[in-house]
Amino acid sequence: MNVNPITTLLLLRPKTQAALPEQRSISARFWWSSLVLLTLFAGCRSERESVPSNPENAAKSEQETTTADGVRPVFKDVWPEQKMDFTYRNGREAGELAILETLGGGTAIFDYDRDGQQDIFYPGGGTFEKKSTKGYPSLLLRHTGDFQFEDQTKLAGMELAAFYSNGCAVGDYDNDGFSDLLVTGYGGSILWKNMGDGTFEEVSVEAGLRNCFWGSSAGWGDLNGDGLLDLYLTQYTDWSFQNHPECELTVGTPDVCSPHSFKGVRDMVFYSKGDGTFYDATQEAGLVPEGKGLGVLLADLDNDADLDVYVCNDTVENFLYLNDGKGKLEEVGIINGAAVDDGATPNGSMGVDIMDYNQDGLPDLWVANYEKEAFALYRNDGDAQFLHVSNDTGVTSIGTLFVGFGTACADFDLDGDEDVMVANGHVAYYSTHSPFRQKPLYLENQKGRFLQLDYPVDSYLGQPHTGRGLAVSDLNQDGNLDVVISNFYDPPAILRNETETDGDWVGVRLIGTKSNRDAVGARLVLHTSAGDQTRQVKGGGSYLSANDLLVHWGLPKDVSIESLDIYWPSGIRQTLSALDRSAVNLILEPVQN
Repeated sequence: MNVNPITTLLLLRPKTQAALPEQRSISARFWWSSLVLLTLFAGCRSERESVPSNPENAAKSEQETTTADGVRPVFKDVWPEQKMDFTYRNGREAGELAILETLGGGTAIFDYDRDGQQDIFYPGGGTFEKKSTKGYPSLLLRHTGDFQFEDQTKLAGMELAAFYSNGCAVGDYDNDGFSDLLVTGYGGSILWKNMGDGTFEEVSVEAGLRNCFWGSSAGWGDLNGDGLLDLYLTQYTDWSFQNHPECELTVGTPDVCSPHSFKGVRDMVFYSKGDGTFYDATQEAGLVPEGKGLGVLLADLDNDADLDVYVCNDTVENFLYLNDGKGKLEEVGIINGAAVDDGATPNGSMGVDIMDYNQDGLPDLWVANYEKEAFALYRNDGDAQFLHVSNDTGVTSIGTLFVGFGTACADFDLDGDEDVMVANGHVAYYSTHSPFRQKPLYLENQKGRFLQLDYPVDSYLGQPHTGRGLAVSDLNQDGNLDVVISNFYDPPAILRNETETDGDWVGVRLIGTKSNRDAVGARLVLHTSAGDQTRQVKGGGSYLSANDLLVHWGLPKDVSIESLDIYWPSGIRQTLSALDRSAVNLILEPVQN
């Protein structure tokens, strides 16, 4: 990569960390406007290359060993207790070395039968036969309580394996009170309509959601403000058996080709017609062509009461779409500072979430990236103007060995701020820079700076895995957020949060009436004696996965709740002066203010 023009600008770039919010915003606009011009001359990023090294020694040198002040969260993997034989399969045994093998699968957490227990779904993946792809069945697990799960795939009617599957997204698209499930992958998508009796019906063709090429992550949200869930579907590259080059990572060692070997495929948007069907609104919404989408998040990033869209693209600029409130999306990633890193370089971006890491009331973007790249924290300086602050916040101290996928920002230790978890694992089978299996990351938020916590080797977080999807929920309703992870080659994980703290918690589940029933796009501000904590009900997020829609806050010892403001997607503002602590509060959208 030619970095001379960018390096010159970095030397001239004003220091903005200590500036006032309005000053930071102006500086960010100047900085990214300059980058728009300079990136035209800086050239494209080169092919991903691995630098010869000793992965074990490198891992030791870059692993942070200092623990945070206070409590280190404790997680126990209870998957072995389920005694199930399930592993996401990517078809490596066929010897094709196809880029399709690298994506892996996601996971979803949702209460499909409305019994009050959160259930789990895993896509099954696929393989290759006679220069074609073949799908494997997915897995639906019903939670019977106390972290015990039973396989309900057959009884629920979900044995269909129509294609090589990757991702999943949960949304009540018909507003009937039962969560429906979209499964994405190579060659199409499956929309499972929840029939309300514990079974699902495949309705993709009737609903108009089958005409995609290679769907990866997806997110549900009301983009045009009509109270109905729409669908944003990311698509990856133009790989096929007719476009299947041979590649080598090192001389003489065949491996999976880099994304640079392929063109991107345009994402798609489907708007609801209100009758259980959708139409292709990709042109109407104004999507730009040829991303290489791997992660997507739908949230209100500029606090103007409509859903915006952030897309993680692999090796090309990430997309930031701002919504005009009527479903017209304007892509402003470069000019608003969220498309590239602080060296003006596109990253291999996979996992995504938002958090208010500095508690200024603005949603900041968190992105898990490829090896030899810093994971990205983009600070929101207002009006969805972002500044890359990974170096300023300690994120870069984790090193450059990790290949990050599923991720979540949440208060796992109930100390009143949001920490970060990331599932990691390589895509190249024979990388010489970092190992194929990699440890998960836990980053502790310490007053706006992040510290990587070290875990013992006998714990799940202290061992390497082939991590991909990650989703979060409070599975046993004890206030501690649990984590579900999808691997390939390795069994999945169900991590029970066994952290003991002095902190308390409060949870909220929203039910929309005028807004979409899932309340995707709602912004919630919890006012406490220690300051405000802001959360959103998000569409998409993580990587190929779907989180439980529970809104959760940790409350440090002796912190009291003053009130809760809810900004519903419909525009209604609701204020609650009383909430039950150590409990989940079910809140119905009022008919009017």
